[in-house]
Amino acid sequence: MDSERRAVMIVKEIHHVAIICSNYQRSKKFYTELLGFKVLHEAYRSDRDSYKLDLGIGKQQIELFSFPNPPARPSRPEAMGLRHLAFSVDNITTAREYLLSHGVDCEPLREDPYTGRKFFFFQDPDSLPLEFYEST
Repeated sequence: MDSERRAVMIVKEIHHVAIICSNYQRSKKFYTELLGFKVLHEAYRSDRDSYKLDLGIGKQQIELFSFPNPPARPSRPEAMGLRHLAFSVDNITTAREYLLSHGVDCEPLREDPYTGRKFFFFQDPDSLPLEFYEST
C-alpha cells in the first residue's frame, strides 16, 4: 500500500537550481548577457548583504545568490552532491564557438556513447562545472 502511494507522488519537473556566486555582477552578466537567461526578479536582501536573482530560460529557472565570503567548492566536479548543471542547445558546435569567442574555456566536444549526442563542459565565473548537451 505504501509503495502505491509513493508511486503517485512523482516529481513533475525541476523548478529551479540554486547557485551561490562570489561576484554577483560578474555572474549576473555571465548568465544573462552570455548565456541568455532572462531576469525574472531581482532583490537585494540587506539583512543578509545578499542578492537573489531569479533567472529564466524556457520553463526552467536558476536562483543566483550572492553572500559575503562564500566557501569555495570542495573539488571539481567529483565532490559529493550536485556534479554539474547541463543545458540543451540546438547546435553544439555553434554554442562552443560562441563561448570560445567570448573568452570562455571549453573542453573538446565529446559524444555520449549511449545517445550518440555531442556535449562539452565549461565553467561559470566561480568554476561551477556546466555542460552544453546537443538537443534532439
